[in-house]
Amino acid sequence: MAADLSADSRQSGGNSTAILPSSCGRSTRAHRSERETGGPFFADWAPPVDISETDNEYLIKAELPEVKKENVKVEMLDGVLTIEGERSREKEEKDKKFHKVERAYGKFVRQFALPNAVEAAKVAAEFKDGVLNVHLPKSVAAKPKPIEVKVA
Repeated sequence: MAADLSADSRQSGGNSTAILPSSCGRSTRAHRSERETGGPFFADWAPPVDISETDNEYLIKAELPEVKKENVKVEMLDGVLTIEGERSREKEEKDKKFHKVERAYGKFVRQFALPNAVEAAKVAAEFKDGVLNVHLPKSVAAKPKPIEVKVA
């Protein structure tokens, strides 16, 4: 399973292989690894994810309500899957005032260290109804193979 590189992903489904989160976790203004710019990368919030596993693939589901598809970037580099993007705050209108704002806005980043068993060339992502699904197919060698036990 992939490892969420975030700090709050300590729940394990009992599998010995894990998709591990990055150190950014769900904390706000979390420090990120150095990016293409050569400097530290910061996130304002982290979307919740579910990570599941079947015999054929790992699946990462990220909740991204009110995030536009064009504002989401999925990238895989050196065995690390990165999901990043931005949710824009609603523009204030003169005749409209907010009594409470609890939802997070701004940039987000989640990173997952993937096991070697993932076929990087076949990773696919789809975005529908505010949910990003990233399919991470397992290599043939990683799939369970039944072994017949013979009586000697």
